[in-house]
Amino acid sequence: MNALLSALPSWLLDLSGGLCVLVSLYALFAKRRSYWHWSNASLLPYFLLFVGGSQWMLAGLQVCYLLFGLHGLYLWNLEERRDRGELTFNEPLWYGVTWVASLLIFGYTVLVTDFSAVWNWVQFASVALALVANFATTRRWSWSWPVWIVVNAVQAVYFWHTAYWMLFGLQFVLAAMSVYGWQQWRRDDRAQAQGAALA
Repeated sequence: MNALLSALPSWLLDLSGGLCVLVSLYALFAKRRSYWHWSNASLLPYFLLFVGGSQWMLAGLQVCYLLFGLHGLYLWNLEERRDRGELTFNEPLWYGVTWVASLLIFGYTVLVTDFSAVWNWVQFASVALALVANFATTRRWSWSWPVWIVVNAVQAVYFWHTAYWMLFGLQFVLAAMSVYGWQQWRRDDRAQAQGAALA
């Protein structure tokens, strides 16, 4: 692993992960399944980047994102089939299983993190908020977007400190895209509410 990390420059991992994230967000605005594929593609370069920097909570977050990505992709399929009346499924179980797994991963990474380093508290805050936002995204809840904006703000501070310059700049792009995504999803929510009122 160390040989692989030393062979790959951090800027390349940073850039490749960031490009995948940008493409994934465009798909997310339209609530397309390709969001999950592009989002999952960003995880390996970011995982390698954070492991190389001994940022265990952020590395663990990439594993959680993979769980959310695989789970969210399948969950959206189940929800669409449910909405068409093709099946029913145990919703509390499906909605809770990945959350529990992610909390276990988060708990482990917290245990192996040295909190005498003050910046690890910033890492902790960004990861905890990102888990909440990601869970809400899998449920397609509109309030996930403002939480993502807060995540971007906290991570911008952290990535400035770690000198991950592309990740730092990406936080501003992601925050702007999150404002747009929030507007889109709220518009969809209003349209659905009006449709339900008319039905």
